[in-house]
Amino acid sequence: MSDPDGDTDAIRTVAFPADRSACGVGMRIDTMAPGRPWYSEAPEGRVHRIDFHVVLLLTAGPVHHMVDFDTYEAHAGDVLWIRPGQVHRLAATDAYRGTVLTMQPGFLPRATVEATGLYRYDLPPLLHPDPPRSAALTAALDQVRREYEDTTTLPLSLHTAVLRHTLTAFLLRLAHLAISASPTARQPADTPFTRFRDAVERDFAVQHSVSGYADALGYSRRTLARVVGAATGTTPKAFIDRRVVLEAKRLLAHTELPIGRVGVAVGFPDAANFSKFFQQHTARTPAAFRAELR
Repeated sequence: MSDPDGDTDAIRTVAFPADRSACGVGMRIDTMAPGRPWYSEAPEGRVHRIDFHVVLLLTAGPVHHMVDFDTYEAHAGDVLWIRPGQVHRLAATDAYRGTVLTMQPGFLPRATVEATGLYRYDLPPLLHPDPPRSAALTAALDQVRREYEDTTTLPLSLHTAVLRHTLTAFLLRLAHLAISASPTARQPADTPFTRFRDAVERDFAVQHSVSGYADALGYSRRTLARVVGAATGTTPKAFIDRRVVLEAKRLLAHTELPIGRVGVAVGFPDAANFSKFFQQHTARTPAAFRAELR
């Protein structure tokens, strides 16, 4: 099977868009409006994967945007934040209006990355800032745009440094909004739940057992059940399985790995067991899920 442009079945990984400005830094700001191809590199209406950050500040809506296989309805004043590695799809029939920030991994220093949680995938992609926070985010992004477009008053090295500082201010506001919107993200940095969450993120492809995590962390199963339930409203096993399913979906979507090898990659050496697990959690076989995206 191929798409109308002649591409193969594989879900495309879209690279950071070429910088049209003279500064050549690792970020861009564009206006989203009809007739302005702010994201011409990506196929509208088709699932694809990105290797950079995309932040959309919308001034109109609704827009129905899929991120990691959940569809979000965003309206004027909302913010969508898609992170590197996530699978998403532009709504072909919706008109995107507003401002879009795209940023390469590595553009910001490590301290900023850690402070802003750039790679915290437990944060929600859709944010609903109240009017004061929305105004503050818009003003911060407007300042980033002014510095981005000013390529004549500073040498490139200083221009890039100023951009990093103004972008950091914007991202700190955005990260605060994202953390405020997520009950699990508001947990203190070093608690039984956050240690469990981080262990699952690290080991989900090789460890699916609640007992395995409990033993490794030095907790009882009852303790894990209590802290995970309080933070997420679900069980430790459901938390683990959800992460495994997400990774399986990503691999089915954006790679051509045979289904058996996808299963191995998420901890199922037996293809039949993987198919059974995936169908139990999605009501579709891995082959059917892959076919729907194609």
